[in-house]
Amino acid sequence: MTGLSPTLRKELLTAIPNLRAFAMSLCGNPTRADDLAQETLMKAWDKIGSFEPGTNLKAWLFTILRNVYFSELRKRKREVEDADGHLLAGLAVHPAQLGHMDASDFIIALQQIPIDQREALILVGAEGFSYEEVAAISGVAVGTIKSRVNRARGRLTEILGLDGVADFGPDRMSQASIAPGAAGRSE
Repeated sequence: MTGLSPTLRKELLTAIPNLRAFAMSLCGNPTRADDLAQETLMKAWDKIGSFEPGTNLKAWLFTILRNVYFSELRKRKREVEDADGHLLAGLAVHPAQLGHMDASDFIIALQQIPIDQREALILVGAEGFSYEEVAAISGVAVGTIKSRVNRARGRLTEILGLDGVADFGPDRMSQASIAPGAAGRSE
């Protein structure tokens, strides 16, 4: 990574776990998520000259990742769908601890909501982007993002059979994904 400022290099390296998590939330497959994150970093490296210093590098990277994912998705229209989650469930070893089971249930439920809602929910709830930033990343209006997040939260609550945040888990991601404003974010 020669030729990069130390700050930009640090920001790129710091963004990798977030890129992998976002990729995982989009595709539901750890290996494919790693490939998406790697492809994103390669494209970012190739186009680093088009990045404007002082702007939001993380949002720029997430936009690249999103574009890579949807480009691949369009190419893979003929693949077998996993609407019921059986293939996804077969990819993971089921952990013995209850918290891991809740996380597994959440991932399966997350894959059952429409991709546009899932994307908005993960970017706002888990990654901490503002609605405005997510709207810019997705190329839609802020109101559309708010609507998608709200519908995604409602659908997740329904799929998981939850009455409230306390039914799922105390962590920030769970609370932000299920309940509006629970992680300190106002609607």
